[in-house]
Amino acid sequence: MIKKHEIYKTDKWNMMTVEVQGRYIVLREISDQWGEETHTFLSRPAMMQWVNNRFNKESYKDNEDEYRNIIAAFKQV
Repeated sequence: MIKKHEIYKTDKWNMMTVEVQGRYIVLREISDQWGEETHTFLSRPAMMQWVNNRFNKESYKDNEDEYRNIIAAFKQV
């Protein structure tokens, strides 16, 4: 059974989805700048480590609400 979570979506080109496929967590990041990147994790702690590296708090100093929403969405996966 596949469970799909939408983390954020600004338009059809800038979005991030997470699919839980059994014991694997597949994260797809679609960007108009880089195209599509897929990351596969074996555990939630590994995914959260990637999330904390990818979404560092300093990058969201001007928009802390967006940062909190993104982190909260990942924690619900």
